[in-house]
Amino acid sequence: MKFIRYSIAVFLIYFSIGDLNAQDLNQKLPMDTSVIIGKLANGLTYYIRQNKKPENKVEMRLVVNAGSILEDDDQQGLAHFTEHMAFNGSKHFAKNELVNFLQNMGIEFGADLNAYTGFDETVYILPVPLTDTGNFRKGLTVLQDWAGGLSFDTDQIDGERGVVLEESRLGKGADDRMFRKIYPLQYEGSKYAERLPIGKDSIIRNANREVVKRFYKDYYRPNLMAVIIVGDIDMIRTEKLVQEYFGALKNPVNEKPRLSFKIPERTQSASIVVTDKEATNYYVEVDYPFKAVKHAATLGDYRNAIIKNLFTTLLNQRLSELTQSSNPPFLYASVGFSSYARGYEGFSSFAVAGSKGIDTALTVLAQEIHRVKEFGFTPNELERGKKQLQAYMDNDFNNRDKKESESFVQDYINHFLSQEPIQGIEKEYDNFKQLLPEINLAEINALTEKIDNKAPLFVSLQGPSKSDLKLPDDATLLANALSAMHTAVSPYEEKVIASQLFDVLPKPGKLISEVNIPATGVTELVYANGLKIVLKPTDFKNDEIIMTSFHKGGSSSYPAADKFSASYASAAVTQMGVGDFSPADLKKFLSGKMVSVSPRIGGIVSGISGSSGVKDFETLLQLTNLYCTRPRMDEALFNAWREKQKAGLQFAMADPQNIFMDSLYRTLYQHNPLGPSGVPKPEHIDKINLSLAMEIYKEQLGDANDFTFIFTGSFNIDSIKPLLAEYLGSLPTAGKPASIKDNGVRPEQGVHDFKVYAGTEPKSMILTYYTGEIPYSEDLELKANALSEILNIKIIEDLREKLSAIYGGGIYANVNKYPYNNYSFILQLPCGPESIDTLVKSANIEIEKIKANGPEDADLAKIKKAWLEQHKVQVKENSFWSSRLYNIYFNGNDALRIKNYEQLVNAITSADIKKVANQLLSGPNIFKALLYPEKK
Repeated sequence: MKFIRYSIAVFLIYFSIGDLNAQDLNQKLPMDTSVIIGKLANGLTYYIRQNKKPENKVEMRLVVNAGSILEDDDQQGLAHFTEHMAFNGSKHFAKNELVNFLQNMGIEFGADLNAYTGFDETVYILPVPLTDTGNFRKGLTVLQDWAGGLSFDTDQIDGERGVVLEESRLGKGADDRMFRKIYPLQYEGSKYAERLPIGKDSIIRNANREVVKRFYKDYYRPNLMAVIIVGDIDMIRTEKLVQEYFGALKNPVNEKPRLSFKIPERTQSASIVVTDKEATNYYVEVDYPFKAVKHAATLGDYRNAIIKNLFTTLLNQRLSELTQSSNPPFLYASVGFSSYARGYEGFSSFAVAGSKGIDTALTVLAQEIHRVKEFGFTPNELERGKKQLQAYMDNDFNNRDKKESESFVQDYINHFLSQEPIQGIEKEYDNFKQLLPEINLAEINALTEKIDNKAPLFVSLQGPSKSDLKLPDDATLLANALSAMHTAVSPYEEKVIASQLFDVLPKPGKLISEVNIPATGVTELVYANGLKIVLKPTDFKNDEIIMTSFHKGGSSSYPAADKFSASYASAAVTQMGVGDFSPADLKKFLSGKMVSVSPRIGGIVSGISGSSGVKDFETLLQLTNLYCTRPRMDEALFNAWREKQKAGLQFAMADPQNIFMDSLYRTLYQHNPLGPSGVPKPEHIDKINLSLAMEIYKEQLGDANDFTFIFTGSFNIDSIKPLLAEYLGSLPTAGKPASIKDNGVRPEQGVHDFKVYAGTEPKSMILTYYTGEIPYSEDLELKANALSEILNIKIIEDLREKLSAIYGGGIYANVNKYPYNNYSFILQLPCGPESIDTLVKSANIEIEKIKANGPEDADLAKIKKAWLEQHKVQVKENSFWSSRLYNIYFNGNDALRIKNYEQLVNAITSADIKKVANQLLSGPNIFKALLYPEKK
């Protein structure tokens, strides 16, 4: 149940299209023949597609072409409220039995089962496991009830008010307060300006049953609905079932028209400066007028969409370059075409101001747009942009027969709501390959004509009210923006970069052993430099390789004086680059390659992670080698990064949540200088010594001895072994054994209550830590996770549904082997201050029940079912194997537990959970932290 920003996906621009035949471009885009699209006699649209990944699972959606924009004045927030009521009683499910019904099918509330309400639509999400063949009809029954069978029981309405108000409360704060002042002016004159999906608390709190039900009666009707079913199904049978389950739905006799709402043309430029004492950064935004757009219907329209995509890609690349320079004008900046309003789109740009201040951020942002208008892009930029888009399309095409069902669903939602085309990947790939090479620079540059600096603009600035910066008033902000747009600029200077990562390739290392491990289907390679490589080839994807690695050690190996140099060492290196490449140059070099590599230094482990497509695997290894052997030292870039970090953190402690978490961590770890730092602060960044950070980085990532790399994905072992020997087997070694240091950091012992008063909104937080030391075992870890899942069922049932005192929250378990055998359970409940005592008491009651009696058999069965259904899907994903193999080799976990997972889960008993609850939730260490609003 989430609010999402709606973005238009296509933008039409008409201009000369070179030598292409006009008749060809007028050709209508094809419709994917793999999906059945039909309409029942009552007007309900359906999309049905067979897709066997994942096996024995189907994705179901009910899409309602109605959202908050259609609410009457007395219904603001009730479109979203109706979405909540879909889980609170219907024809086949009394009161809140639906969640229980679906949990028994192995569907998790929130994680799987969900919904969202936007301005123009409401979408219900239902993934259904098909290991039980009866589940398919059960899923259709749920969709059928959502579509036409909600009961709107008065008691359930009253009970759900508190949950929706808690969801509203979660969004409150500085960003929301500033947004509510800016947004109505952005959409001035349109109904979109006054129909935020979350609505008004006063209406949610007081609307009677008839007002609540009226929205459902008016707009939940078959001619405004689509049913989408994608998965491991028989399409012909499914089409008949759609008729059976939804054919009897009727439209109202005097149906209310489904209106569309316009955004009037802005007649004059406007601006606003908004500040808040709890804001943490300055954001400046320039919005050009919204324009009505049509969906792409022809090959020419699709070509124009590619051109627009190239334009924003190239301009955002320029802005990204500036953030990675030695003199960055802002922390971050971006441009795009978007809108909250269906059928409209506007060009907008925004920047987050850094140490150079607001004026510099706004001026440089405007000047970069002006530079493109004056001089356009360069041929090299266009070539890189084309390579980048082609790489994404190639990857999508290569994996076309391994796409998950969920990936098709959004395409069908967009087609139903906005008539966006569904070409099918094969035909779209052909069209893309035909169109992309013929797009020329003049066409990209011509798009700047649509960005009219003389048009009425809307400029906004938001940020902290307490600052040394002198803020402009509304008129000055606008004047500054307009002035910057017309300042003289020079052409963009294209820097020549190296054409390869290595001048001289490494000499391959010696392979000293190769062992096959049947339990996991992996091959272990060990090289003379002490490095181990674990290989798990799979056929889950055709074009995906995932790399992870570890080297025991991490920042805990260093004294308190070196803490921040160690903690930020890998972050600093990524901001300076590798080999002969700065970060900006490296990004240019990698254009057209599906590859990413990231070094990391954590508390007890260091490593390098990454991923690539098949053709870019060598580049993945080359980058990995460079990050281990040639981290780039660039003091100017380091200083620029340090100033950016400090600027981004200078107002962090204005946020009440940050005040709370920072105070909590310092107290929980008894102000230990080696303990977790809570919220990063500018003074932490000042303590980073570049020379020391580089030394630590090389110690942690520059020694191949005891380094383990794990690869999962689409590769042939014999084919990649020469590359592995060349780039990893060749890594230098000092022969020093890797080890984890226990630096003695422990959470506060005993039972403690801790309170913080911060924030003007009536928002609170309960965080309770149950901690202690206990011998580690995988069995204990599994049962602790089961305990947390069972408690989360009770939190939903009692604290959310019965008390209506929370929207989200839960309890989370951790059982760790390193740096010492320990556990923690963390209870997190965001709420109103008036509910703290009730929630603490209720949570304790549920914990004590399980400690005394164990869990209810039904709850234990639910989590077992959910876990087993999830495992059937996850075991055929590269990311799953990457994670599990990491645990096997890092923790020494039992490899056979993957194969025996179903047996292990089914063996868990109520007595096991009761025992673990008493072991881990009885103390002796309980730290309860409470956030209250500041005292008035």
